[in-house]
Amino acid sequence: MLRAEDNKFLTESGAGTGMGELLRRFWIPVLLSEELPEADGEPKKITVMGEELLAFRDSRGVVGVVDQYCPHRGANLWLGRNEECGIRCVYHGWKFDTDGRCVDMPTSYPDLNAKDLIRTKSYPAREWGEMIWAYMGPADAMPELPALEMALLPPAHRYVSKKWQDCNWVQALEGSIDTAHFTFAHLAFDKEENEILDIKKHFVNPLVRMSTDQMRWIAQDPRPVIKISPHEAGLTIAGGRLTDSDNIYWRIAQFLMPVHAYAPSAMPGENIFGQSFVPVTDTNCWIYTYAWNPERPLTEDERAAYDRGNGVIAEVDENYVPLRNKRNDYLIDRKLQKTSSYTGIKGVSEQDAAVQDSQGPIADRTREHLGPTDLGIMHFRKLLMDAARALQAGEAPPHLAHQDRYTVRSGGCVTHKAKDLAAVMVERFGDAAGFVGKPRAAAAE
Repeated sequence: MLRAEDNKFLTESGAGTGMGELLRRFWIPVLLSEELPEADGEPKKITVMGEELLAFRDSRGVVGVVDQYCPHRGANLWLGRNEECGIRCVYHGWKFDTDGRCVDMPTSYPDLNAKDLIRTKSYPAREWGEMIWAYMGPADAMPELPALEMALLPPAHRYVSKKWQDCNWVQALEGSIDTAHFTFAHLAFDKEENEILDIKKHFVNPLVRMSTDQMRWIAQDPRPVIKISPHEAGLTIAGGRLTDSDNIYWRIAQFLMPVHAYAPSAMPGENIFGQSFVPVTDTNCWIYTYAWNPERPLTEDERAAYDRGNGVIAEVDENYVPLRNKRNDYLIDRKLQKTSSYTGIKGVSEQDAAVQDSQGPIADRTREHLGPTDLGIMHFRKLLMDAARALQAGEAPPHLAHQDRYTVRSGGCVTHKAKDLAAVMVERFGDAAGFVGKPRAAAAE
């Protein structure tokens, strides 16, 4: 468990808080590119870590992220006209470019050059992997964009979406790197026959082609041994389950500082799933969800399945709110819960959201009783809090110097029980930390 003051420190993301300042030292996604589909189009209100901002795509196609409110009299710039490389306030006509500079001030005399003295808050923005990223930290400490594999690949190799969630970002991310909860939260079963159901026909991701053996091992061993391997971009978190022989079935997740996590589901050649958890306020978040395949383009059938909700990708409405959510009790089916599913909820993403939201808007970690399978959660919290406290003491996170080491993969494998984690990682990924280098199919966008 955590002390109350540590839980507060871990979960606060506002400007000036320890964790909020740590998050602001990294590039984080704030929108999907598809949410700003055209130059001079409609601007988009966004709230990121409690800050009310406005995103717009100017006449050149360049995206700006600026304060939502005009510095003149506080009118909301969302009402403004997006025109000729700037957003113009409809109250008195002040106009601002993507860098926050005032480029026109009709209410002032031209010879005073008053507009040159006015700026509104703005943050650097970049498009990367079909997401719009913002850097909200000190200008002189801006790092490179993280070299996520899915962003290095051609667009045909990836699928990107997002979903809303009604809880603090930390508990949502903790759920994603918890390799032990699969046995109960996601596994389908037949109570009458007392056997595991075909994963492709029920609640779990049908594009993860888990064998009957893998299903049985997950069901029979709910207490995987957890192994942790720190690396230059974050943590590798592996859960090993007993099999029917001298082998161990490993499910290997990745946490990448400070908000990214990769699911441990993919076997060699299968699509890989990742998520980025971005606080809106301290009690809700956007989760950017993506699937990619480094070896081939995604098929139309795969994309259609993701549109309907699949794996960590939720089935969402036009506002990216999951169709099964807190307000409709995730459409839980109690009959199904008694016969075929521990949760009675359809969809891996929705099952995760239900249990994470149920912990409260901000989980009270002073009431926890952690066990051996929570080792990855403990290391994750320590890494985040140590980095935030070091930053408060003037020490920048070392991960900022290693954005090129974010090109990692997660996934599963079966290896002999005598092998240690490093050997397992080499066997599965060719590297003891899961690094794969620049993808062979990489192409600049």
